[in-house]
Amino acid sequence: MTIDSAPIPVTLRWAVRLLWAEAVAVGLIAVWLVWADLTATTTDLASALVTAFAVGAAVALWALGRALLRRQAGARAPAIVLQLMLLPIGWFMIQGGLGWLGVPLMALGLGVGWLLVSPPTTKALGFE
Repeated sequence: MTIDSAPIPVTLRWAVRLLWAEAVAVGLIAVWLVWADLTATTTDLASALVTAFAVGAAVALWALGRALLRRQAGARAPAIVLQLMLLPIGWFMIQGGLGWLGVPLMALGLGVGWLLVSPPTTKALGFE
């Protein structure tokens, strides 16, 4: 379902911007992983799968941002799921001594998730 009546609310605009920022960050990581795989003396299936997952995540984040900008309501749930995935990733980073990165990742996931379920976004996507 696509709703095109009122201007895009600020909460939805910021959610899309942050999804695209995440897509760029994951895309840069994916480029580095591709380079590391191509220049490695030996590679295994696990490293190739991690690289493919990173590429897929970057593409998915970008596409979900575009769909949300066009107010396609079906893109909200997958975007929320990807944001919730940042919580265990951040938690394990904290447990591994990378709290400086894990805490902001968890905050990002919660923040974008909140933007996606906030009343203005919900209304703009036609759920209300």
